[in-house]
Amino acid sequence: MSDHVAGRSGKPALKGALWLDRKSVRQALRRLLLYVVLTLLAATFVIPLVWMISTSFKSIEQQAAWPPVWIPDPIVWRNFPDSFNFLPLGRYTLNTLAITSLSLIGTLVSCPVVAYAFARIRFPGRDAPFIVLIATIMLPGAVRLIPTYLMYEKIGWLNTYLPLVVPSFFGTPFYIFLLRQYFRTFPEDLADAARIDGAGEFTILWRIFLPMAGPALAVVVIFDFQAHWNDFFGPLIYLNKEEMRTLALGLYYFRAYQDTTNWGQMMAAATSMTVPVLVLFALFQRHFIQGVALTGMKG
Repeated sequence: MSDHVAGRSGKPALKGALWLDRKSVRQALRRLLLYVVLTLLAATFVIPLVWMISTSFKSIEQQAAWPPVWIPDPIVWRNFPDSFNFLPLGRYTLNTLAITSLSLIGTLVSCPVVAYAFARIRFPGRDAPFIVLIATIMLPGAVRLIPTYLMYEKIGWLNTYLPLVVPSFFGTPFYIFLLRQYFRTFPEDLADAARIDGAGEFTILWRIFLPMAGPALAVVVIFDFQAHWNDFFGPLIYLNKEEMRTLALGLYYFRAYQDTTNWGQMMAAATSMTVPVLVLFALFQRHFIQGVALTGMKG
């Protein structure tokens, strides 16, 4: 009798074990499929970057070789100094660095102030200007191009860096939105306690909110640096003097001025332009991922 009961009770246990095994196998297969898809997607972005860096060290013969050469042999180091001698890329780098640095300062000064006002200061009609601000994000840049160009022409800002720098000191809608969302995740008790101690709004922003907003500020820094460092359209429209060109314009004219196509030199110049962005992202990667994850937690 006892053996009969044990046999009957063992069947459900065996079925449960088999079901768990099948479930774990399905989960493992799903995870494997996910990793394969993510690897293929990552390869689509990494392969062009690897090809650019590889070509920057190739000779002209290796550039035209078939099948393609991925590891240069020998490595041609002179492509980098030759690319900087072909055009004054050093001067273009300083111009780009000046524009990017000043714009970044303007963004970090203006955007947190506006974002804090929308997130924490209650005033009549606060939502209406915020909706207008969000609406400007959806407005294509081409729609604003002619009016802003005519405005800058009237005030004499053409062939200066002012059109590329000054707008950052008045705030960027997308960065304001990101910081506003992040500020709204902070407990209201922090600001209330500071107000009870006599702190003003700027003091609360400077001493409490900004030190806690490192991840969100890292996102803003990376996005703004990349936007101005790689900007091509703005300098093309507003800058006509050769000595004022940026790196993006320099790469464009690099191809136009070459009598023979030396992709090694051009890829060397492109690699030199890409390295600062990669280094910046590597330094702020942890804060960047954390900031992107948290800026949308509270509406």
